[in-house]
Amino acid sequence: MSQYLIQTPRLRLREIVPDDLDFLAEMLGDAEVMRYYPKVYNREESRGWLDRQLSRYAKDGYGLWLVESNESGEPVGQVGLINQTVEGIVEPEIGYLIHRPFWKQGYATEAASAVRDYALETLGKSRLISLIRPANVPSQRTALNIGSKPEKLVLFADLDHIVFSQSSS
Repeated sequence: MSQYLIQTPRLRLREIVPDDLDFLAEMLGDAEVMRYYPKVYNREESRGWLDRQLSRYAKDGYGLWLVESNESGEPVGQVGLINQTVEGIVEPEIGYLIHRPFWKQGYATEAASAVRDYALETLGKSRLISLIRPANVPSQRTALNIGSKPEKLVLFADLDHIVFSQSSS
């Protein structure tokens, strides 16, 4: 099994592995979880999502990581850092997606805060963004909770997104 990159009081984050496909397919196939994404993913598309993370780990040294409960070992979502090109500039994005059975427990904020600290302190990133759809108020709340501020509205992947950002002090 993968080594844990980040641990918090309740969560641990590790690289996604092929054995995580069942969980990813369930989460990415949930219409409520994916309501701010262009579409719900089927199993084959979820495999492509998993493969993209593996490619990101190899190319960038990071990507979206599986978030597990420290207590049960059960996966609760995925949170991590991915390079996004916004208006021609590549910037590291803190991304978070928690599976519906685990909503409203503070997991997104806890994991995203830990990823923020890891990106700034361990990886030496100076600026972090999150791309959030205007209607996605829960994700905007998470971004605010980890210290990001709304900066501008951009067209990303043919959809309006608010860029939330923060810089190392």
